[in-house]
Amino acid sequence: MSVSPSPVPSLSRSAVITRLRAAGCVYAEDEAELLLAAAGDTAELAAMVDRRVLGLPLEHVLGWAEFRGLRIAVDPGVFVPRRRTEYLVEQAAALAPPRAVVADLCCGSGALGTALVHALGETAELHAADVDPAAVRCARRNVGTVGGRVYEGDLYDPLPAALRGRIDILLANAPYVPTEEIGLLPAEARVHEARVALDGGADGLDIVRRVTTAAPRWLAPGGHLLFETSERQTGTAVATVAAAGLVPRVARSEEWYATVVIGTRPAVPAG
Repeated sequence: MSVSPSPVPSLSRSAVITRLRAAGCVYAEDEAELLLAAAGDTAELAAMVDRRVLGLPLEHVLGWAEFRGLRIAVDPGVFVPRRRTEYLVEQAAALAPPRAVVADLCCGSGALGTALVHALGETAELHAADVDPAAVRCARRNVGTVGGRVYEGDLYDPLPAALRGRIDILLANAPYVPTEEIGLLPAEARVHEARVALDGGADGLDIVRRVTTAAPRWLAPGGHLLFETSERQTGTAVATVAAAGLVPRVARSEEWYATVVIGTRPAVPAG
């Protein structure tokens, strides 16, 4: 005689909240609502709550992150787009010309490029790249929804040569955490996100320097490079942008606690 598996005890909203609170989830009520809405049945809900209690980022449990009103697919191990980075996309949207050519380096899930194209009415030409194969697979699911292309490789290396001198908006969500500070990050980041998406080298700006140094060769005249940094790194970042021959500007948002450095390639002088 076959024996049916024991049923999973029913999980009420209050029970889910209690477990999440006990695990240290600050926004337990909000997370509970999302998990309850995402689970197909009680067994799936229990498994999702278990993963969250064990420290998996909520976005990895759900399989998506909200970013500028969009549901961005986020696979396990892939960098979760931070809400503060919406400010960078906002700045880029304000600078983009009609039918902009956009490149999204260190693209992770492709959230920035995807959100920017949505903001521009999906008239932009989007190219994205990341060195992490898992991120590339994930980004293709998101970037593909707006007709963009994703390439695997180091920074500019995999981009089509035809893009040189044509990029109007260059987004670079480069890692900027100093190597020695990786251990200070929340476990959700340091354990469950790829180190290559977090580690910015000794002072946190190694990747930013590489992106910035090569940017003038890829930007169109009047094109803009935008990247995020910390407040204490701003002076060094601005100097790096200026040394590359770009005109630097800093945009700050107290609401998002975000600092964005913008470097503009001077337009070709008339005549």
